[in-house]
Amino acid sequence: MVAACLTGWAHSQFGKLDNVDAEVLLADVAQAALDDAGLSPEQIDSIHVGTFNGGFLYQDFPSSLVFNRISGLRFKPATRYENACATGSAAVHGGLQSIEAGKATHVLVIGFEKMTELATPQVGEVLLKCSYAREEAGIPGGFAGVFGTIAQAYFERYGDQSDALARIAAKNHRNGSVNPYAHMRRDFGYDFCRNVSEKNPFVAGPLKRTDCSMVSDGAAALVISKADVARTMPKSVGFRAAVQVNDYLPLSRRDPLAFEGGQHAWRQALGVAGVSLRDLSLVETHDCFTIAELIEYEAMGLAKPGQGANVLAEGLTEKNGLLPVNPSGGLKAKGHPVGATGVSMHVMAAMQLTGTAGEMQIPNAKLAGVFNMGGAAVANYVSILEAR
Repeated sequence: MVAACLTGWAHSQFGKLDNVDAEVLLADVAQAALDDAGLSPEQIDSIHVGTFNGGFLYQDFPSSLVFNRISGLRFKPATRYENACATGSAAVHGGLQSIEAGKATHVLVIGFEKMTELATPQVGEVLLKCSYAREEAGIPGGFAGVFGTIAQAYFERYGDQSDALARIAAKNHRNGSVNPYAHMRRDFGYDFCRNVSEKNPFVAGPLKRTDCSMVSDGAAALVISKADVARTMPKSVGFRAAVQVNDYLPLSRRDPLAFEGGQHAWRQALGVAGVSLRDLSLVETHDCFTIAELIEYEAMGLAKPGQGANVLAEGLTEKNGLLPVNPSGGLKAKGHPVGATGVSMHVMAAMQLTGTAGEMQIPNAKLAGVFNMGGAAVANYVSILEAR
């Protein structure tokens, strides 16, 4: 049990936000989270900002940017976090650790990214910095190429999984079609996702366009409070567990199809929380590519290695299944602004657990799992959240 709770949250629209400055995006979502928690800026003890950047924006050193528009936060300690695509969860953990260390009662966590100011090929070059440069920097297609290679290896070991990947894409786009924050609010259907076409070409290996998350801008924010104080606040969502596990960076030093770091993170988190997968009402998982979600079924223990497709064939992860996965639409439909992603996943889970998820809502949601990863299962974060 973690002695901290989510007590406020906010989420921007995800998408191509051409007319929104990063500084404004950051401040607007921060102020909305403070308002949601019913706190003034002066009541915040520290600020934890997650952004990957890596060249998306010229402006770096973002930790104090929020002061420009929320002057009440001035002179508070503020720190920037980065852990590849798990950057948002790294910021969440930084906030939790401040509370657990007794240094804070309330912390503000912000995740944001502005990716679309670069052309798509340049975005791919920036993201490929999250690979092991000595061995993987030359992979064509950026991180799509990395996961295309993983998908091809999975197909070779376990057989063609095109049907399974299309089911994941169709499921997540169907779920995302009712998410008001999603970059892509469109139900493409299974047939479109399954078949190669002019609008759905192959991108890397067996991965088609519908297998790949989009280049997005966006932000999300959380207020995290000490558990005893949270009990006096209008709403709270508790952390039953918050676990981080890192693995080797080079793919050559591990089995890229096993996501062993994710396995360890899930095992530890469920153990700390004292629950099993069967107890969870939903999971928000890191579907940067559909092959990632497929392997994550196996890493979390829903299926044995190579049998993730059975989970889909049985409908277990559908919105009305035994364990709905990505009812928000996931990264696939919601979008993947790198630094915002982990924070966004926690916001989506908190909305479910407080019954405020609108058309995304899973009935009677009590426990939610969040899995956010950086790289190909290098930095792995699992949270188990509960309704309070």
